[in-house]
Amino acid sequence: MSYEVIVIGGNFAGLSAAMQLTRARRRVLLVDAGAPRNRFSQASHGFLGQDGQAPAAIMGEGKRQLSLYPNITLRDAKVIRAQKEGEEFVVTVEGGGEERAARLILATGVSDTLPDIPGLGDRWGRSVLHCPYCHGYEVSGGELGVLANHPHSAHSAMMIPDWGATTFFTQALFEPDEEQLARLTARGVRIERSPIVELLGDSPKLQAVRLADGRIVPLDAIFVAPKTAMASPIAEQLGCAFDDGAFGPVIRAGENKETSVKGVFAAGDAASSMHSGTLASASGVLAGVHCHQSLIVQPAA
Repeated sequence: MSYEVIVIGGNFAGLSAAMQLTRARRRVLLVDAGAPRNRFSQASHGFLGQDGQAPAAIMGEGKRQLSLYPNITLRDAKVIRAQKEGEEFVVTVEGGGEERAARLILATGVSDTLPDIPGLGDRWGRSVLHCPYCHGYEVSGGELGVLANHPHSAHSAMMIPDWGATTFFTQALFEPDEEQLARLTARGVRIERSPIVELLGDSPKLQAVRLADGRIVPLDAIFVAPKTAMASPIAEQLGCAFDDGAFGPVIRAGENKETSVKGVFAAGDAASSMHSGTLASASGVLAGVHCHQSLIVQPAA
C-alpha cells in the first residue's frame, strides 16, 4: 500500500484529521479538489485564534504546516472514485491514476442550493448568510431578515433579534404555529407574509428587498438555511449509510466518526447538520484520532 490513510477533502475538517495522523507518524495522502464550501465568505468568525481570517488563508496556513512533516503528501486534485478491494481502499484521482490505503477519511463537504430569488446567489456569504454565530456580529445593529425555506426557519428567526431588528419572511410557505407566533412576538420579530421576489442594492451589499405586493423593505442582511447535498459521490460509491439531516442528507457516523463502512471515517459538514468552522475542525480531529487508533488495533498490511 502506498499510504495508510487517504484523507479526501482539504478544508478545516480534512486538514485537522490529517494533522493528527501525520503527527502519529502515519503515511498520509491528503487530496483536495480546491472548491471548499466557505469560498464565498470573506472571513471566518467565531473560530478561536482565527477570528476574522479568510478561510483560504486558514487553509493555506494549515497546508503549509502539514507540509513540514515528511510523512504526508498533499495533492491538489479531485477524487472521482473510491472502492474497497479486499482489506484496502482504492482511490482514483482525476488525471492521476490510483492510490491505495488501509483507511479513508471523508471530509468531502456539502454543496448548497439557495432559494431561486433574483439577487440571492450574488450575495451568498456576504449579505446573505447562513449562521448568526459565524456572521451575526458583523451585521449587528442593522435591519435583519430571516427567509423561511424550511420547517425550522421560525426557530432561526427567534435567535436573530440578539443581533438586530428582525423580520421573518414566511414566503407564504412556513406560517408559524400559535406557539411559535407567540414566541416570535415576544422577541419583537415582525412577521411578513408577502414573499420576497428580489434582493436590491449594489451587490454584494444588500439595501432592501422587493415583495410580491410591490413594497420595498429596507434590509442590511438576510439569513437563510440552504438545502444541502453531498459535494462528492464518494460516500455513496463506498456504500456508506446516510441519515436525513435538517437541511439534507448526512453521512451516518458514530461517536468515533467511523461510517457504516468499516475503515471509512467521515468528518465536517458532510457528516453533521451543525455547520461551522470550529465544529468541522473538531470533528476532523476526532476522525483522525479514532482512525489512528483503528490502525493500532488492526494494523495496515
